[in-house]
Parts: sequence; C-alpha cells; structure tokens
Amino acid sequence: MIRNAALGSAATLITGALAAGLLLAPPAAAATTGNSAVPEALGVQIAAARAARAGIEWKDCPADWGLAAPIQCGWVKVPLDYAKPFGKTIDIAVDRAVSTGTKEERQGALLYNPGGPGGSGMRFPRRSTTGSALWVNTAKAYDFVGFDPRGVGHSTPISCVDPQEFVKVPKADPVPDTEADKTAQRKLAAEYADGCKERSGEMLPHMTTPNTARDLDVIRAALGEKKLNYLGVSYGTYLGGVYATLFPTHVRRMIVDSVVDPSTDNIWYEANLGQDVAFQMRWNDWQAWVAKNDATFHLGDTPAKVEAKWQQLRAQAKAKPLGGVAGPAELIGFFQSAPYYDSSWVPVAQAFSAWAAGDEKPLIEAVTPDLSDTAGNAASENSNAVYTAVECADAKWPTSWSKWNRDNTELHKKYPFLTWSNAWMNLPCATWKSKQHTPIEVGAKRGLPPVLIVQAERDAATPYKGGVELHRRLAGSRLITEKAAGSHGVTSLVNPCINTRVDAYLLQGKVDAKDVVCDPHAAPVAPAPAAAKSLTKAPASDFPAREELPAVR
Repeated sequence: MIRNAALGSAATLITGALAAGLLLAPPAAAATTGNSAVPEALGVQIAAARAARAGIEWKDCPADWGLAAPIQCGWVKVPLDYAKPFGKTIDIAVDRAVSTGTKEERQGALLYNPGGPGGSGMRFPRRSTTGSALWVNTAKAYDFVGFDPRGVGHSTPISCVDPQEFVKVPKADPVPDTEADKTAQRKLAAEYADGCKERSGEMLPHMTTPNTARDLDVIRAALGEKKLNYLGVSYGTYLGGVYATLFPTHVRRMIVDSVVDPSTDNIWYEANLGQDVAFQMRWNDWQAWVAKNDATFHLGDTPAKVEAKWQQLRAQAKAKPLGGVAGPAELIGFFQSAPYYDSSWVPVAQAFSAWAAGDEKPLIEAVTPDLSDTAGNAASENSNAVYTAVECADAKWPTSWSKWNRDNTELHKKYPFLTWSNAWMNLPCATWKSKQHTPIEVGAKRGLPPVLIVQAERDAATPYKGGVELHRRLAGSRLITEKAAGSHGVTSLVNPCINTRVDAYLLQGKVDAKDVVCDPHAAPVAPAPAAAKSLTKAPASDFPAREELPAVR
C-alpha cells in the first residue's frame, strides 16, 4: 500500500517532467529491454525529474579537493535504491570547466568516467583548464564534467579496512609456494569481505554498474541536458554500454575507449582470468623492448634474459624485501604499470636497471607508502573498496575454492606475471556478504546513435575482443582499432589517425562509413646510452599525470 501511494505521487512528477521535455523515453523504455525492473525504471525517471528541477549549484571547489578555479564543483542527489526513489538519498560530487568557445560553438556537457571501478573523474576538467593539446578543440564545444561515482571519493565513500593498515607493506608474496600460503590468502580475502560488510553494509547491495548508470542519467538531467555526451575508458566502457542499454534514446555522443567485454558470462570472474592472459602478452612485449634497448638498461639482450633478471629480483625481494618494504607483491604492483601504459616503459625499466646496477633506491621509493598522507591513503583504500564492491555486486561469483584454485593454478603455468595477484584481489567476491545481482544484457538496436569504439589490439587490462564484442552489440557503432599497440586508454595518446576521428565525432557527429584500422602511436624511446639519465633518480616524476590515465585494476 505504501509503494502504491508512492507510485501514485511519482506519476504526477513524471507527467510534469515529460511535459517539460526533461525526459525523453517513456517509463517502459528501460523495462522492455528485460534489463531493469519496473520500480528502478520508474525510480530513475522520478530522480531525474527531481534533479532537473533542482539543477546544480556551482561554486568554487573546496580548497582541499585540489581543483582550482575556474573549475567549479557541486552536488547531485540520487536515490540509494532506485526501487525506492523517495527513500534515502546520497550525494554525488560533480565538477566542471565551462566550454572555452563561443556561445555558438557550445554543444553541451561532456561527462567522463576513467574506469576502475573505483576511479574518480573529478580531474577530467583539468584537460580543459590546462589546455591539453588533444582536447583543445573539444573544450571549445563542451563543458568538461567529471564526477565521483557512488561510493567513490566525495560521493558517500565506502571503506572495507582501515586505510593506514591497507597501505602497509610488505605484503605476502601473491604466488603461493604451499597450501598453507593459499589458506592464509583465503583468510585475508574472507576478512576483507567481512570488513566491507561491517564498514559499508548499507551501501553494498546498491553498488552496481546499473545504479551508477542511473546516477549518470540523473546527472545529465541536473545539468539541463536532454541527451548525454559521454567518454568512458576501461571500466567506464562497461558503464557506457549499460547506460546505452538502459537509456538508448538519451545518448547524443558516446566514445568508449579500451573496452570491457560486456558478455554476461564474462562479468566479472572470466574477465579477470582473461586479463591474466593479456597481461602476460603485454609483459612479454615490454621485455622484448627492454632487451632491444640493452645498451641503455643492461638487463639482458633477449626477453628470456630480462625475464631471468625479473625472477632474480623477485627471489631477492622474497628472501629479504628491499629496504624492508619492497617484496614481490609491491614489485608486481609497480612493474604492472609497464603492461598497462607505454608511458611507463622507460621509468619502470630505469628503476629496474638501477637495481641491477646495485642501486635499490628507485624501487624502494616507488613502493614505500607515505603513512603521513592520510588523505591519499584513504583515497587508495576507498578506490580498492569500490572496485571490490562493484564487481562483487554486479554478478554472482564462484563460491567453490576448488574452482578458483584449479583455474588459477592452470593459468599460472603459462601466464605467471599477474595470475595469482589478480586472484587474491578478487577472492573476497567468493565470500561476499551482500546481494550479488545478475549482469545486465548489454545491447541496443533502436534509438541509439552511432557509438565510437576505440581499442588497442594488444591491450592488457581490457583485451581486444571486448571492443569487438561491444561493437557487435551496439547497432550502428564504429570500431577504431589501433593495431600492434597495447597501451591502455587510447584517446589520451597522440595518434592523429585516432585523434582527428575523435574530434570529428565529438564536434560534428561524424563517423567513418566502415570500421577503421590505425597504425600504432609512436613507440617509447629509450634514452641513448651516452645521454641516459642517472639511473639513481627515483622514477616517480617521470610517470604521466594520473588524471591523464584511466583508472584500472
């Protein structure tokens, strides 16, 4: 009876909103896809209508957010549970940099999600305010809008463990030597799942990708935008695919870059197994490049020799962590940035080379946590908590340890770089103490404009088949393949074949008549042996700015 009364009130709100042209799809639009129950479909319309009336009160950002003027910040209220749109609400933090062009050039707002799940998009407007060359044309036409997804950062953040404990090192070697090692890791994973329930239990059932997609539509309405312009990278591509499925007629322009395979049987257990294979491929690519530049790095003139040097480093760090902090787990965390991003190839190789020459300092400094940086440590713990909460809530995970053990033991034989590390990171989902949902069947054929899909052929975090699969599911989409390349987050790289098409799509709505294959962007260049930097220099300053990289795991 209470629900019926609430829906009666909702009907009045929705009617008014539709009359004002604020919502473009009828209430049944999402429900008819089979991907959303009627209460949630109705609830998001209520929330969007409410947000459209309220708008966003833009102000200077709080000083401790690190977002200087002219960037502005604000809040959007969304339901914790879209099936209960008049129940508890949470606040979503948003920010913007207004378009730099004329009134005639402006085309609306461009929203961004960097991935994760657990990544903050709040630094995206800096691409406009800092005059980033790749985005200067787009910045004339669009307000650049970032947001913290639910549970992230300033948006009702969740937590699973004490942040100061979370960042402490060294942690156990993720590659088990004995059954006792596996038992210890299983205990840690179960304790982590328990911690999530204890510290953030109310939020956990609602930490799903469909709910974040609904939040995205409410933000769209709060911005006064009838249709969404969106750029999603890594996990942000799955968020984009789910949004396109639930709200196909609300999309104006959408770019998805480095794509998660949205198949329901891939979300999320199989997706992580697929990452293990792809990371090994890209790790091998990096080792081949290091070997080719042996005159600079002196780590071996064949990939096999570079791998042997890596195994030597791992063994040394396992026996006695470098500086008391850099064990195998910390080294994997540092070295995996090379398979992720080409921009990390040189600095990671330099730190590795310094160790081989007898200087451990760069590796030690790269992995040592700053326990005085409580805000940064809280952000790291929060990001990991959201990653876990979303992936565990989105889908049902295997609960049988024998399956996890069998699958990862077999994978490790051929793909040892990341397999066990990835397994332990995701194992809390096996003992998750909150509801696990059924993944949405991503796909849209009616009402969705062409979506631009950009994918590197040798991507480690989101293997190439993900881009192909999403392309198949989104009718009218176009796929740009960067062949023989593997850096994650293609649209942040200089490659005119891609950059010009991104501009043409965002500025003019143009897509090619057929799919496009582009040559790879310029490969990293190792310093010349005679002119190489001192290898004693800590590499941190050489890494690209974090806001230019997608948030991934």
